[in-house]
Amino acid sequence: PAGGGAPAEPGITRAIAIAEGLALARRLAMLPGNVCTPDYLADTARDIGNRHGLRITVLGRAEMEREGMGSFLSAAQGTPQEPRLITLEYRQGGDAAPVALVGKGLCFDSGGISIKPAQGMEHMKFDMCGAAGVLGAMEAIARLGLAVNVVGLVGSTTNMPSGTAVKPGDVVRASNGKYIEIINTDAEGRLVLADVLSYAKRFSPAAVLDAATLTGACVIALGHSATGVMGTDDALVQEVLEAGKRASEPGWPLPLWDDFAPLIKSDIADIKNSGGRPAGTITAALFLKEFVDGFPWVHLDIAGTAYSESDLTVIPAGPTGVPVGTFVEFVRSRAR
Repeated sequence: PAGGGAPAEPGITRAIAIAEGLALARRLAMLPGNVCTPDYLADTARDIGNRHGLRITVLGRAEMEREGMGSFLSAAQGTPQEPRLITLEYRQGGDAAPVALVGKGLCFDSGGISIKPAQGMEHMKFDMCGAAGVLGAMEAIARLGLAVNVVGLVGSTTNMPSGTAVKPGDVVRASNGKYIEIINTDAEGRLVLADVLSYAKRFSPAAVLDAATLTGACVIALGHSATGVMGTDDALVQEVLEAGKRASEPGWPLPLWDDFAPLIKSDIADIKNSGGRPAGTITAALFLKEFVDGFPWVHLDIAGTAYSESDLTVIPAGPTGVPVGTFVEFVRSRAR
């Protein structure tokens, strides 16, 4: 209004908070893999926690071994770097059950023994964009001071080929007791997320949203314009889609039907980590569903939307900040 700008100030403050979260996520994703390591992500989480009064917990290889996280650790066994399971707890919602935000943090993904083609492999530094999205969202949520409880969970490692790396045909045991036959070591993100999703149960969450640059199949299906959205609860899926729409991060639902489950049935274990090319995005989500127990869950496959190899209309080539906006809008809708 004429003569004063005070009524606009709350909106400006909110915009700055969200912009800072997006900037943090994009900055993390742009860093090279030799800089943005699992320890770097853990230090970033500590910085967020220290500045905003959030509780932080960081597990390393030894702690994860005690938790029985054989799935996560199989993806980490080819690198000398310490894997990290990072937890940030924002508690401003009284005794309400928290929303849990989970992010895949593969700081570099060579594919492991099932190594990727050399051309374009440098872009695999972006395989931690889900983790960057969680950290950026926690930064924004804390700045907004929302009356809600949120737990941010990041599973981070580097997928490398070495003499100690996991091999196709190996069988590992996840923390929920399920045995996994590893068909393709390049399907490692779901191995990390399996144990992180199981770990999320201890927080008794009202809802769990995970984001991961999980499958090339999602890029084939939806290109770079929409995030693949799948889950166990139709109402929650719709809530996430609406949040993404408000954040200008559009998603598109894909079916999580049991008809696809035989594709990841193993002859020697409870489940295998890859069902091949058919319905690759869906079978990856069905694999994750095996580790979802006791809470409604939605999976965001951001492989096509988290970064771009060419300039977009409004931002240059590189990370887009997805899914920070979706996460923040979803949490804002849950705040008291």
